[in-house]
Amino acid sequence: MLSSSLLFTCEVGVMYKLLVVDDHPIFRQAITGIIANNFPGSSCLEAESIEATHSVLKEHEDIDLVLLDLNMPSTSGLNGLLELRNEYPTIPVVIISAESEKQQILQTISYGAVGFISKSSSVDTITSSLESIFNGNVCLPSDLIRAPIKPQSSSKNRDFEILPEKMQLLTRKELMVLKYLTQGEANKYIAYEMNISETTVKSHVSSILKKLGASNRVKVVVGSANIDFDQYLKR
Repeated sequence: MLSSSLLFTCEVGVMYKLLVVDDHPIFRQAITGIIANNFPGSSCLEAESIEATHSVLKEHEDIDLVLLDLNMPSTSGLNGLLELRNEYPTIPVVIISAESEKQQILQTISYGAVGFISKSSSVDTITSSLESIFNGNVCLPSDLIRAPIKPQSSSKNRDFEILPEKMQLLTRKELMVLKYLTQGEANKYIAYEMNISETTVKSHVSSILKKLGASNRVKVVVGSANIDFDQYLKR
């Protein structure tokens, strides 16, 4: 999903304010250097964790783009992305990571990222990818698009299984919230669409996790990807 706030125009002289989130200071320095050299006048803030990211975003509401590492000690996989999309739904997030699994990378887009940039990319590729994102495009590596999806073999990567009898435990509103979650929608958007408070949405999410036996929303979203919600909502 492309945030409505992502309406950049990549022109000479346009200045952007970015936040680079990565636990490796050398990599943060490298990215800020690339941005300084290729986007004159733009500025970069840095954060080494999701916790630090929250502090920066609360103090700087004018951030144009967050560059987020997918895996850091304080968070793993898609959790950090989902957390930022829920708390700051109007701030675009691009993933910059060493992740190479196509399925995982595509999931970052379905969960709200506006692009994915590989850490192994050249300076020119990183620059052109950012230019594309600033111009309002969702950016994915071309070699990734052509690559086949590898079967998930380890138990760590298997999809969380949701049994039909557990789905029957959900109320109609919980089913609607879960359907929105699988579409990558943030809590604020769900609250608006359902005409309920964001606190109520969070309460529904907690109930959904408990009833389905999931430890976090990433698992339940992945496990719900192929569920026919219309079937359950008809009851």
